Amino acid sequence: MDQHIDNVSLSIVICAVLPILFLLGRSIYNVYFHPLAAVPGPRLYAISSAPYLYRVASGKWPFILKGLHDKYGPVVRFGPNDASFITPNSWKDIYGHRNSGQPNFDKDLRIYRQRKTGAPNILVANDTDHSRFRRLLSHGFSEKALRGQEGVMKRYIDKLITKMHECARVKSGVMDMVKWYNFTTFDLIGDLAFGESFGCLDSGGYHPWVAMIFDGFRLSAYVLTVKYYPWLERPVMWFIPRSLKEKQQQNLSLSFEKVGKRVASGNSEREDFISYILRHQDDEKFAMTPHELGENSSILIVAGSETTATLLSGTTYLILQDSRIYQRLIREIRSTFQKEEDINLSSVGNLSYLIAVFSEAFRMYPPVPTGLPRKVPAGGKSLSGYYFPENTSVSVPNWAAYQSSENFYLPQQFIPERWLADERDARFLNDAREVVQPFSYGPRNCLGKNLAYAEMRLILARVLWNFDLEIDADSLEWYHTQYIFSFWQKPALNVRLVPQAQISRE
Repeated sequence: MDQHIDNVSLSIVICAVLPILFLLGRSIYNVYFHPLAAVPGPRLYAISSAPYLYRVASGKWPFILKGLHDKYGPVVRFGPNDASFITPNSWKDIYGHRNSGQPNFDKDLRIYRQRKTGAPNILVANDTDHSRFRRLLSHGFSEKALRGQEGVMKRYIDKLITKMHECARVKSGVMDMVKWYNFTTFDLIGDLAFGESFGCLDSGGYHPWVAMIFDGFRLSAYVLTVKYYPWLERPVMWFIPRSLKEKQQQNLSLSFEKVGKRVASGNSEREDFISYILRHQDDEKFAMTPHELGENSSILIVAGSETTATLLSGTTYLILQDSRIYQRLIREIRSTFQKEEDINLSSVGNLSYLIAVFSEAFRMYPPVPTGLPRKVPAGGKSLSGYYFPENTSVSVPNWAAYQSSENFYLPQQFIPERWLADERDARFLNDAREVVQPFSYGPRNCLGKNLAYAEMRLILARVLWNFDLEIDADSLEWYHTQYIFSFWQKPALNVRLVPQAQISRE
């Protein structure tokens, strides 16, 4: 009997000890013998992905990662199989075009959201499908298309300016610019993607479909945990409200319904994205299936709206922190144009200081502050002096790279002049400006770059032509109180509006 009890006790001890020994052995291996053991970084992060995922869920990961780069240098290992780079050359090494026969660094699909169907979208498609999608969608983002879409842009910017004048006439004259920039960009992209706006500017509130998008940003942090540790899916999903998961499915369904309605209209002459797709749908080699259209349309909405509104919000805050910068920008805009009607797609491209302001705003407040990880291809690669085996997840984190003293002098200061070649202070000559790639880099960079530039330049130029702005006291710390869940979680940016009288500048 005693022998039996002893055997049971021994079995219990073994069952308890073996997992501990396994975890201890794996930890020792990850820190000292793993192929990435030589890559700098905190040992705790090398042992497990848990510290990284915890920081992501807290909304503070980009800030933590910057601190790790400050401490460990331009290459940091932040997980057993994850590494971060902040050198300019890393963009080319990881995301750039490949010579014939060289394998690409494929996207790490763990960071991308679930699709409604099995159809690919432009973010997660393989190289063949990506080339097909990009060729088909690129027509809608060409210079020719942009000129045709200028009237659509003007219509929604007109509405924004009208709403701002209405706000300025009330006693406080204070407007939350985060909301109204979002209303403008979502209405505009809704028109271009679905043939109809979301009605945000007219109603002064978010369309339910748009509100669902914001709900999904925080959800992504928890989904990432499941992607790293699939066995945690049940407990993690249990903590996520069912209503939030249902809203995300409703969001995707509505995208399919809206794009289906637009395609069914058969209108291939209207100046929007779908018209350009319809003109090439007869070519079976490039045509999109209905499911592919639905999957891609939901991507276009987020990529073409929230990011532009984020940059406009950040730029507005940053220029209002320095009266010298603000006044110089105001002078450039108001002295360049005789009347508001002169502000157009072509003319805003000549505002050199406005362009420098946006370049610096991208550096200080990139709409996508995190990195977009790629997988090292078969055979492994040497990057920045270290060897990385295949399937290592590698990335360039935008905010951490742009805020590093390795790349910029006075990196935490907003100084647009660093982007003006004829005015550049000697202190900024060694700035690694080429590291700033807010639209990513290489064959999978952002297709809507020209549209985003056009929108933000037109919107801010017209806002500052019409109004003097003053930040409200409750928004003075706006930049310093934010969390990041894939995108910036922006609080209200309350700004007082003072209309400018129409004066002759002849």
